[in-house]
Amino acid sequence: MTTKIAIFGVGLIGGSLALCFRGKPGIEVVGHSPRSRSLEVMLDRGVVDSATLSMEEAVRDADFIFLCVPVGNLEEYLEKLYALPLKQGCIITDVGSTKASIAAAAEKLSRPDVYFIGGHPMAGSERSGVEAASTLLFENAYYVLTPATGVPDEAYAKLEELLQYTRAQVVRVNPVQHDEIVGAISHLPHIIAVALVNQVCDYNASNGLYRTLAAGGFRDITRIASSDPIIWRDILLSNRDVVLSLLKDWNEEIGGFISMLEDRNGEGIVDSFVKANRFRSELPERRKGMISSLFDLYIDVPDHPGIIGQITTELGDQNINLSNIQIIESREDVPGLLHLSFRQESAMERAKEHLQSMGYAVYV
Repeated sequence: MTTKIAIFGVGLIGGSLALCFRGKPGIEVVGHSPRSRSLEVMLDRGVVDSATLSMEEAVRDADFIFLCVPVGNLEEYLEKLYALPLKQGCIITDVGSTKASIAAAAEKLSRPDVYFIGGHPMAGSERSGVEAASTLLFENAYYVLTPATGVPDEAYAKLEELLQYTRAQVVRVNPVQHDEIVGAISHLPHIIAVALVNQVCDYNASNGLYRTLAAGGFRDITRIASSDPIIWRDILLSNRDVVLSLLKDWNEEIGGFISMLEDRNGEGIVDSFVKANRFRSELPERRKGMISSLFDLYIDVPDHPGIIGQITTELGDQNINLSNIQIIESREDVPGLLHLSFRQESAMERAKEHLQSMGYAVYV
């Protein structure tokens, strides 16, 4: 008996899910997009078994439906799906990074023959689109499920079993609690990064040295400020109440530092750093999260033609994959500084060892 999976929005997340499921015994994966070109791309890349412009055709006899569209479009798609003739016992899930609003929408639309289970794979990439899809995206990540009220344990178990193909760790969480936690560990940091970059941008308007010297560490700690503006508009508006509460708490934290500096309270500053250091040291290092990890190396490079190509070719010959590459020219004591990023710590360590064996000065 074939299990049919319909995926709406076959981009990075939807495409990666499709790749995890496709080719498994008894599974058929159908992709949907309102754009013909998107169908061509997902079929050319072999991400799905078939693709269609028709929502009704995509969901016909589907056992599972994955909504991988932007957060701002989830309710619209859910309303359209619930109006279609769906297979009895069909399980609908999504991959949005906010869960309370879509859970409430699903509860209003509720049908006795269809089960909605909210989902959030807590993994990502600095790349986007189906071209970046990978079977490894969810490996060693948490995959949160937030079943709506009344969803039978049997339906939840079916989705949980299917998600084993992603090699993620499935965690069951209340949708409201999910939004509070994710708001603190992802939504708030994105706002802080954007605000910090914009503050420095305003300073730079009167002194260009801010941009010149803001290399290295500043770029690293504000990397998430480069996230897609439209996606983050929808996420923040969807989780508005939680984010407003978090920002008020953040203002209190910043107010505490203002007071400590005004009072020259060195002991309080030390205590704050000690508390942060202690908690951060307890955070898991080997598991993927919502903010994708990058592992970076910096290499002193001479000003010779072809030197960058030589280095990247050497790494390619060693089957070491690069995530990103940047040439930094803000240091005066060396001819140039090459910034290499890797998705895996093991790749970074192998690259470091190989480049050092070739005589390059490598810094972590």
